[in-house]
Amino acid sequence: MTLSSQCLNVCLLAGFITGGYVASGQTAPPAQTAARPAPPTRDPHTAGYVEAKKLPDGANPPANADGNFIIEPTYAAPAEMAAQPKGIVIEFTMNSSDSKIYPGIARDAGALGTPDPADPAELVVTTSHPAPYTRKVDVYVPKQYVAGSVAPFIVGADGPDGLLFSTLDVLIAQHKVPVMIAISIGNGSGDAQGSERGLEYDTMSGVYAEFVEKEVLPLVEAQAHVKLTKDPEGRATMGGSSGGSCALIMAWYHPELYHRVLTYSGTFVNQQWPSNPQTPHGAWEFHEHLIPGSPAKPIRIWMEVGDRDLFNPNVMRDNMHDWVLANELMAKVLAAKGYHYQFVFARNAGHVDRAVKQQTLPEALQYVWQGYPASEVKK
Repeated sequence: MTLSSQCLNVCLLAGFITGGYVASGQTAPPAQTAARPAPPTRDPHTAGYVEAKKLPDGANPPANADGNFIIEPTYAAPAEMAAQPKGIVIEFTMNSSDSKIYPGIARDAGALGTPDPADPAELVVTTSHPAPYTRKVDVYVPKQYVAGSVAPFIVGADGPDGLLFSTLDVLIAQHKVPVMIAISIGNGSGDAQGSERGLEYDTMSGVYAEFVEKEVLPLVEAQAHVKLTKDPEGRATMGGSSGGSCALIMAWYHPELYHRVLTYSGTFVNQQWPSNPQTPHGAWEFHEHLIPGSPAKPIRIWMEVGDRDLFNPNVMRDNMHDWVLANELMAKVLAAKGYHYQFVFARNAGHVDRAVKQQTLPEALQYVWQGYPASEVKK
């Protein structure tokens, strides 16, 4: 780790006191109500981090530039984002009882799990059990969509995402991105190990992409009366936190389906459950083994992390729960393998920081869609 030993010890102790409730989004029981200190503020010039270009306050990287960038310290949404006409948003729900892939699980409240005494990188969860869920799906259809045409699209986690929809309104009208459908899929509830959301987003496999392909996209086409492209060049994924790691997982395990990925505070850490001996360290494996040890895949990726992003917010002591370090290592291995990627280190920013997202999302979407004709319409 690149932090000082003193800071590391403080953070580990704080994580031990607060347990896993930060990561799970659940309320700690009365016996563990000690206040959680803020994550340490990381310096983008820390030894071992990637070299990055510092930009003036309020600036975003060029939408056509690969590499590493530092933005800071105040953020604002572009003024034109509020002035454009809106596309149509279609809403529908999906029930666990209708899914053959995700019938539903949940973890008991206040019970994240305990580290395996034989392996601190594995969390033992005994309180996860079958449970129903209902998920919401929002589909944005821009006014420029031509009925009957085959459209590119972007799939987003933890929907609905009104900011994505309003940003696309502007960018499509300006011909800066293709006329695309945006699909925001709600998670199946909970968070982290033992939950439905954790199972969907943190599992290192192609299952979630297959769920979207087989169970979600057919409903999108039927409910929104659109046609979605099968061309992976016209398909993108995006998300924040575990939704961000899920976005890359979808493209990594199914590059024949997705070539474009956008992540905020990606959870490229060890949070997979149940454990998989092929990827024992969960999404940490991306920068530890998978990307360095595999031929480059046809994936273009935009990534962001905040200087106050998450650091060890659970009971595990495996040195694989630093979100900033994980994203820094991602940038390093992507560069080494020759990927088209853009990495943004945001100063004065927390986990999936909304102010940062408001400022950077227009540029991020333009970067991710580089090389795809903005005016292309297929029938």
